[in-house]
Amino acid sequence: MLKTLANLKVIFLGTSSAIPTSERGLSSIALVREGEILLFDAGEGTQRSFFKANLGFNKKMKIFISHLHGDHCVGLLGLLQTMSMLERTLPLSVYGPRGLLGFVKNNMKSLKCELSFPLNIKIVAEGTFLEENEYVVRACKGKHFITNYAYALEEKDRPGVFEPNNAIRLGIPKIKWSNLQKDETVTVKGKKIKPEQVIGPKRRGRKIVISGDTRPTLKLKHFLEGSDVAILDSTYFDEHKEKAKEHMHMTASEAMELSSKAGVKKVVLTHFSSRYRDVATILASISKKHINTIAATDFMEINIPYPDELTEKKKE
Repeated sequence: MLKTLANLKVIFLGTSSAIPTSERGLSSIALVREGEILLFDAGEGTQRSFFKANLGFNKKMKIFISHLHGDHCVGLLGLLQTMSMLERTLPLSVYGPRGLLGFVKNNMKSLKCELSFPLNIKIVAEGTFLEENEYVVRACKGKHFITNYAYALEEKDRPGVFEPNNAIRLGIPKIKWSNLQKDETVTVKGKKIKPEQVIGPKRRGRKIVISGDTRPTLKLKHFLEGSDVAILDSTYFDEHKEKAKEHMHMTASEAMELSSKAGVKKVVLTHFSSRYRDVATILASISKKHINTIAATDFMEINIPYPDELTEKKKE
């Protein structure tokens, strides 16, 4: 039976594109779910951001690389080396596009770095490529100079709410309530009672999408549908929209428009060009028609509630 509750938050470890600034490091985003770290991209300096965010180096962890441009993957080498120097023992899986295995192995060989833990490099394909008890991770190809994957963490549905009044009305003894909550049929006085007779409909899990570097596409729009949070490439603003097309990125306006069409509930823009020093002010001037859009900053944290938690708050 799935757990009914799991804490989930996003920590932005780096929000700049290509060139870091004094305020922004290179791309890296950590989803922390019930103590497990799901790291998306590892730009240069990610291991330092790990220290600053107090994430820990010997925790259950998976790493997902969107594409093999330096500002998204070079920090993986230092991160692995730091983990080993701190005597990590837990196995680690790293997922990414074709070429990732050679990139890691060749560089680790050149650095003469021997790891203290088992490392598994796994090549990603579109669709569902990872399934755990409580969630899946899916991939969608973006539109960039090289293969880039957007990733979606999608939690499986949680069980519905147990209704004790219904159980009492049906004469089900309390000793059998736990069986029903485990999705088991019980027999009372020769009559079979199914879980759905005393348990409400299943409750939807959360969906978080991280785009990597990409132009807006119809495929990405479909991939975003149903997202509670979408973290999107926003390298440029409208004044540089031609550069966005030239360098295969999205503008903030394009990212917001794509999210609106997909019905995304909350949009977080990131991967800003170092030319923009006051991102928040620029975004405020163009985001009025796109509700629930914010600009990420380094070490910003966002807690992600369950959809039904938000529904209950609205009722209150």
